Amino acid sequence: MKNDDLIHNPDGGLPRLLEIMRRLRDPETGCPWDIEQDFASIAPYTIEEAYEVADAIERDNMQDLEEELGDLLLQVVYHTAMGEEAGHFTFETVTRAIADKMVARHPHVFGDESRDKSAEQQTADWEVIKSAERSRKAQQGVLEGVAKNLPALLRAEKLQKRAARVGFDWNDPQAVLEKLAEESAELVEAKERLTQSEVEEEMGDLLFVLANLARHLKVDPEQALRRTNSKFERRFNEIEKHLRASGKTFEETSLDEMDAIWNAVKTEEG
Repeated sequence: MKNDDLIHNPDGGLPRLLEIMRRLRDPETGCPWDIEQDFASIAPYTIEEAYEVADAIERDNMQDLEEELGDLLLQVVYHTAMGEEAGHFTFETVTRAIADKMVARHPHVFGDESRDKSAEQQTADWEVIKSAERSRKAQQGVLEGVAKNLPALLRAEKLQKRAARVGFDWNDPQAVLEKLAEESAELVEAKERLTQSEVEEEMGDLLFVLANLARHLKVDPEQALRRTNSKFERRFNEIEKHLRASGKTFEETSLDEMDAIWNAVKTEEG
């Protein structure tokens, strides 16, 4: 029986959202587009919504963040609805599993362990617990279980962290900087005689070392690059605004002139 009272109840909370998704996916009365979707077709939207959450946070826009969190929650509801239809799992089993995991991973909050630990010790304990979880899943390899569809820079960092747990790591950032200089020199020296595929491989090596350097400096490489992207966008927009105000186009402006405007904007920003 259709639960229209719940569907139209603004205070229906999560049960309302679950019922809306059930109705959208109803094979007889649901939305044709929603009915056709599967895990693979919805996955890109899930990733996109996660990025839009991050974007709202970076812009410090709480109104947008509220909306984007709702969009992301809808993705979870979507996947669990499809999982339930196929008999794999339900929203209840998904929430139970994550709740159990959080309790198990925080014995210093929900168990008998002391909370009197440094952040570093808590991180180490967390990794021990996660390692035990991987063993129970029969994941034998050190690098096994690192999602292949993560953004490449983020996956590089995670692969390096896994390798570092077993001692495959540089001891300090200086060693990474030396490797960075080595990889940069190789790319510059060899770019004229390498095929495009080989240039791509060398560029990948260089980016991989950069991710490693960020890890040693305790910098999130994705966040660092997002900040730089935003900075470049902001400053370039100022160049464009300046040219528009002076009645000039990019074609009529030399690189030196554009660079001068860039530096002026940079100076104003402090």
